[in-house]
Amino acid sequence: MAFLETGSLTFNLVLFAACVLVILGTGTRITRIVDQLADRIRIGEALAGGVLMGAATSLSGSVLSVTAAWNGHPELAVSNALGGIAVQTVFLAIADITYRRANLEHAAASAENMMQTSLLIALLALIALAPLLPDFTLWEIHPITFCLLLLYLYGLGLVKRVRDTPLWRATKTRSTRPDIPEVRNIRLSLPLLLVKFLALMLVLGTSGWLLEHVASGIAEQTGLSETMIGVLLTATSTSLPELVTCLAAVRQGALTLAVGGIIGGNAFDTLFTAASDIAYRDGSIYHAISDTTLAWTVLTLLMSAFLMMGLIRREEQGFARIGFESLAVLLLYALGLVVLLI
Repeated sequence: MAFLETGSLTFNLVLFAACVLVILGTGTRITRIVDQLADRIRIGEALAGGVLMGAATSLSGSVLSVTAAWNGHPELAVSNALGGIAVQTVFLAIADITYRRANLEHAAASAENMMQTSLLIALLALIALAPLLPDFTLWEIHPITFCLLLLYLYGLGLVKRVRDTPLWRATKTRSTRPDIPEVRNIRLSLPLLLVKFLALMLVLGTSGWLLEHVASGIAEQTGLSETMIGVLLTATSTSLPELVTCLAAVRQGALTLAVGGIIGGNAFDTLFTAASDIAYRDGSIYHAISDTTLAWTVLTLLMSAFLMMGLIRREEQGFARIGFESLAVLLLYALGLVVLLI
């Protein structure tokens, strides 16, 4: 957009803040609707959080990444996707601190959330592997992109199968909060809920499209790298709905939705990279990213592994209301920021 390229830095920063406020407000409203849809169509909070909330709250970020790739900014596209996954994992640790009864990984334990975390780790591993493979493409698309899409669909099927016919169950304790549908939500109008959901998704998508142009302008005007802009600025701002929806779900007692929304949303966010590779017309996007972005991929993979440990270990009460694994996630993210800023 030409007027953003010629506009002042102050104008772009104000417009950036306005987009963030729109994303924040829309993300807040969509939480309750997703919770109601989960009960109304009986798919469970974990799957609803991963697919519906993950897709909705991540839409602004996905549009930003795809637009950046299409406009020839591979670093911004991939760093925005991976930075969003990292910061959203941090948001889960923050939600863990706010939930006072027990550690969130303990209270929201479910086979579905564990399966979604396993899927996330596998998807991130594929992204980390891609730059090490030959720079070979089909129709300017790297084969890893097809693998990401197929693995994601396969993983969703496993999550649903685990919910419908579980062969593993979390031991119930006094702090466990099971996913039980609310009777009043089952009686709500499904068409009306879907219309509200799609309308809010449209707002988020439009905000993400505008935010990409603003972010590119800020990068040019400030001289900051696209990786830094992606990880610190756009990834955090487009991920704010995940923070808001996660904290809102915790307050509502929908703990499985809170954890599933973040983990499933992170798995969905890996598809940003696949979609960006399709949109990028100069070959494999995985071979156009820097070592710094690749390091963030590995760091995010490590953070997800610690999250998986927390879900399996299920420490009921940690130090200062936070489990060891959540603390490790916070420290790893801080380490990544230090490396990025050096």
